Amino acid sequence: MASLEQIIDDFAFLDEWEDRYRYVIELGKELPDLPDEKKTSENKVQGCASQVWLVSHIDGGADPVMTFEGDSDAHIVRGLVAIVLAVYSGKRASEIAATDAIEIFDRIGLVEHLSSQRANGLRSMVKRIRQEARMKQAA
Repeated sequence: MASLEQIIDDFAFLDEWEDRYRYVIELGKELPDLPDEKKTSENKVQGCASQVWLVSHIDGGADPVMTFEGDSDAHIVRGLVAIVLAVYSGKRASEIAATDAIEIFDRIGLVEHLSSQRANGLRSMVKRIRQEARMKQAA
């Protein structure tokens, strides 16, 4: 999986939106498949036109490190999941709660090229992860 820094650098290198689109799809292909037993209604992200599943893992403690697994049935959305995981996975709950991935997507020029349905789905993923981080931080 590519790091967030690598993804940002790669986007800066790609001038054409079509090349960026293909890159997002490639990121999705690198995302490990989520096992079918984890594709449950509990793990499904509401508000996405495509099917998206997110699974979180918490290491415990007052400000736990959270890691995430994700998947989607749509190629471009799977790539968006990969970028969201690069933003959040492996970070402390406090850092996740304070980080708005949408700002990062804006910075690399992705949000303006997403359909409204995909942009809403992206916001739903980010909202869910940040809410979970706030709950784990408060626990």
